[in-house]
Amino acid sequence: QVQPVESGGGLVQAGGSLRLSCSPSGRTFTGSAVGWFRQAPGKEREFVAAISWSGSSRSYADSVKGRFSVSRDNAKSTVYLQMNSLKPEDTALYYCAAGLVVSVKLSGYNYWGQGTQVTVSS
Repeated sequence: QVQPVESGGGLVQAGGSLRLSCSPSGRTFTGSAVGWFRQAPGKEREFVAAISWSGSSRSYADSVKGRFSVSRDNAKSTVYLQMNSLKPEDTALYYCAAGLVVSVKLSGYNYWGQGTQVTVSS
C-alpha cells in the first residue's frame, strides 16, 4: 500500500513561493498518477493539479494556472508542486494522492497523505 507523505508547507507572504514535495512511504509511486488537492477551513477539498506517471499529462485548476507547476522525479519517487505568486486565498491544507490516471476528482485517487499546511499572509 502506498502512503504518500507531503512536506514543504509553511508560512509565506503574498507574492512569495513555496515548493511542496510528495514521496511515498513504504513503496514507490511506480505507475501511479499523483494529484494535489487542498482544503481551506470550512470549505470542501478541491483539486489543484495532477501529473501522470510519465509526466506527459498534467492538469491544473483554473485558479492556479500560470502560477503553480507540477513535476516529478521518478528516480527519487518524488512529485513536486511549485507554487509561485501565492495569494492569501491559497491558504489551505495541501494533500497529495496517488491513483491510476490523472483525475480532477477525489474519487480518482486511492491513497492519500496527511497534508501539509500552507499559509499565505497578506
